[in-house]
Amino acid sequence: MKRRPLSAIVLAAGEGTRMRSATPKPLHRLCGRPMVLYVLDALRALTVERVVVVVGHGSTEIVKTIQTEAPQQLAIEFVEQFEPRGTGEATAVALTGLSGSSTDLDEGDVIVLPGDMPLLGRGTLSSLVEAHRADGGAATLLTAHLDRPNGYSRIVRDKDERVARIVDEPDATELERQIGEVATNVYCFRHGVLAPALRRLSPYNSLGEYYLTDTIAVLHDAGYAVTTVVVPDPATALEVNDRAQLAVAEAELRKRINTRWMRRGVTMWDPERTYLDASVRLDADVTLLPGVILEGATTVGRGAVLGPSVHLVDCEVAPGATLSHTVASHAVIGEQCSVGPYVVLEKGTRLPPGERRGPFFAPGGDGPG
Repeated sequence: MKRRPLSAIVLAAGEGTRMRSATPKPLHRLCGRPMVLYVLDALRALTVERVVVVVGHGSTEIVKTIQTEAPQQLAIEFVEQFEPRGTGEATAVALTGLSGSSTDLDEGDVIVLPGDMPLLGRGTLSSLVEAHRADGGAATLLTAHLDRPNGYSRIVRDKDERVARIVDEPDATELERQIGEVATNVYCFRHGVLAPALRRLSPYNSLGEYYLTDTIAVLHDAGYAVTTVVVPDPATALEVNDRAQLAVAEAELRKRINTRWMRRGVTMWDPERTYLDASVRLDADVTLLPGVILEGATTVGRGAVLGPSVHLVDCEVAPGATLSHTVASHAVIGEQCSVGPYVVLEKGTRLPPGERRGPFFAPGGDGPG
């Protein structure tokens, strides 16, 4: 049987007023990378024919960032939602970006997800698409079970336990607010049923917007099957809407980054006090003491020891170097160099192999000054 093609829609048009920032919400950084790039990374694990990103507030910055930094394997296009009239309308606008697709793509599936869900793993999206195709329904939802579902949209089922609709919390009854199964705003639709369902939406709700969530009731009432996939770890479906959630997401990403490097042979005395951007590169047998912050394109060679309290931005540290209580930007530290404590290297500094720099070494010397 021929496998149906898959396309994707990333909703990144929201203003993100709760962030209280001049920076568009999708471009807020976690571990040195804009949030929306983690969402695009998750899509990279799928065989996606085309990706449409819906932009609105801050569209010029978002488009430029994605074009510069997104995975090259993805065929990404952009459409703009000029008026913020809800996720339903944003999805309808996105479909115009797919209107020139082949007939095969029109008969395939489309995954829809927000641009502010940076913890979403590749395996989770793969499981969603696989379950959707296996069940053969019109739509499959990624859901989570929460003990405290405050702030989330609830999954409402009919008497036969089929998904009947999604109700956003402001519009939910007191009984519906007691439901523990919540929607994550990640969907996989049959392409052919999505557009007709979107045309049936109305803005009669507390915000006067067209909700993508309302397509589920439309499909259920039309007799289509809607199924769910429960995310194993609800934290992976966290949406970032304010600075507090941004900090929670960054802490989780930092934990993942540190764990990956430790499994590759890097020693960290205190991972909770070690901060690495996603773009940092380390060799095996590097040792990081507490208070190390490595940003940007920093690289560290085998056997180097950094810390405590080292902050490097876009630096190159050669094998065997030792740095303590050091701050540097765009510097090159040669092999077997000893730097610190209490040293600031000016931008563009280049230390030759074996150089010693610090208050206890005379300039160019090897012993106490």
